[in-house]
Amino acid sequence: MTGSALAPFTADDYRARLERATRAAADAGLAGLLVAPGPDLVWLTGYAPCAVTERLTLLVLAAGREPVEPVLVVPTLEAPDAAKATGAAALSLRDWTDGTDPYAVTAALLDDRGRFGISDNTWAMHLLALQQALPGTSYASLTEALPMLRAVKDAAEVELLAAAGAAADAAFEEIRTVRFSGRRESEVAADLAGLLRRFGHSQVDFTIVGSGPNGANPHHEVGDRVIERGDMVVLDFGGLKDGYGSDTTRTVHVGEPTDEERRVHDIVREAQEAGFRAVRPGVPCQEVDRAARAVITRAGYGEFFIHRTGHGIGVTTHEPPYMIEGEEQPLVPGMCFSVEPGIYLPGRFGVRIEDIVTVTDDGGRRLNDTTREMVIVD
Repeated sequence: MTGSALAPFTADDYRARLERATRAAADAGLAGLLVAPGPDLVWLTGYAPCAVTERLTLLVLAAGREPVEPVLVVPTLEAPDAAKATGAAALSLRDWTDGTDPYAVTAALLDDRGRFGISDNTWAMHLLALQQALPGTSYASLTEALPMLRAVKDAAEVELLAAAGAAADAAFEEIRTVRFSGRRESEVAADLAGLLRRFGHSQVDFTIVGSGPNGANPHHEVGDRVIERGDMVVLDFGGLKDGYGSDTTRTVHVGEPTDEERRVHDIVREAQEAGFRAVRPGVPCQEVDRAARAVITRAGYGEFFIHRTGHGIGVTTHEPPYMIEGEEQPLVPGMCFSVEPGIYLPGRFGVRIEDIVTVTDDGGRRLNDTTREMVIVD
């Protein structure tokens, strides 16, 4: 593996993203951005080191200070791979060798009194060393300073997310045909992971299989519980395909459900539909949460909906924006996020239904298309 990007973007695409990030930094009153290996670096440059080690790799974007050209500070032994990244044509490389001080190299590129946005996954040792080299500087996490930096996707990104969603849908259509009763949750989860890979995922981030009372835990860790007839089973799964995420949830039932189980499933389905129908440009994120939550609250289950309604998705499976009370960020065409209300009855069962949705010019578009009706499995 070299440092090349998975997604089919051009050098011009990365140049536009670098310019957009630099403008956003200046608008936020920052002296620039510092980006370590991780999803932000991949999105901005297409570069992902083979391994993240203690050697400093850092993208420096200076806002309003010469040189304006972005600089990637990189270890000499990794410079050839960095140069192969598609976005390398839009920046310059500044390499350093073992035995020299990479923080001195970086410090020379920075305003010594500036405030910088820094990627959230930057190692503490690197940030502390920069602070020691430039004691007059200060830093804010990118999530705090520029939470919407990657939130609005272009058309190519949306279609990559749609393709990932279609692959996850294909995995669900296959998993619903396998036997559930008498098998362990871990076995069904392994089936799901295999299906995601078969349909093109390079990375599986999670395969939640919450059967019976385990379904009342939204982030249940798959275990050895044997699935029984009469169980409700929450299936929440996703990962990365061609560099972009999938994340979908469907709740199936082993054998015929009770009237109560059908009713709870119908309430969640109605809530999920209400959340989706609330999606349109200009609407605050919190309104999506409010729309879904109102349905569940009216039905008498409000105390059992114990998480936000959604989260953004892109080059990671969880990122801004968040569909949660108090988030007043308006929806913008190109934003992509989950709509996933649920009801969780402790000790009994849970139900969650989740689609990825993108904001369009006049509403929303679902990126998952499998049935939201109750699915009966064996």
